[in-house]
This record gives sequence, structure tokens and C-alpha cells, in this order.
Amino acid sequence: MEITGIKIRKITERGRLRGIVSVTFDDVLAVHDIKIVQGEHKIFAAMPSRRDENGEFRDIVHPITANAREDIENRILLAYEEECIRRGVKY
Repeated sequence: MEITGIKIRKITERGRLRGIVSVTFDDVLAVHDIKIVQGEHKIFAAMPSRRDENGEFRDIVHPITANAREDIENRILLAYEEECIRRGVKY
């Protein structure tokens, strides 16, 4: 599966949430509401999730392998960085 599009839908400068992204795969599948989050040590991409009946958050969509997760996250963060530069926003 190949990433064919990344759309930065929202960029914020307050709080831990830094942005919201949509990613398109093979021009046929879109995953919305991927969050860009400032963690304690680094910025990362958090897959869409929802709260389960126990109050814990569970990913709705997620990569199966570590390599896939790393590739998707790297592409998202690069697109985010480029958009921040384009908009003149600190990232």
C-alpha cells in the first residue's frame, strides 16, 4: 500500500495537539483524524482512536508492523513540517 496523499487539516500552536491530518492510500482509502501530538520527548502521529467501555482509548485504524508505522509517521511529520514552514508556524 502506498501513501498517495497527505492533507494537513489543522495546525495548532497551543497545548499538546499540534495538528490533524488525513492520509490517502493508493488513491482509494482515506484515513482521517490522525493527530500530531507533542509528547514529552518528541512529536509523534497518533492514529484515530475512540474510548472503549472501560474508558481506555483504542486505535480504530493502525499499522500492523513497526516498519509500516515508522514509514507512515515519518511521511506525516515531514508533510506537517513542510506545511508549518509554508504557513510560517513554529513546529
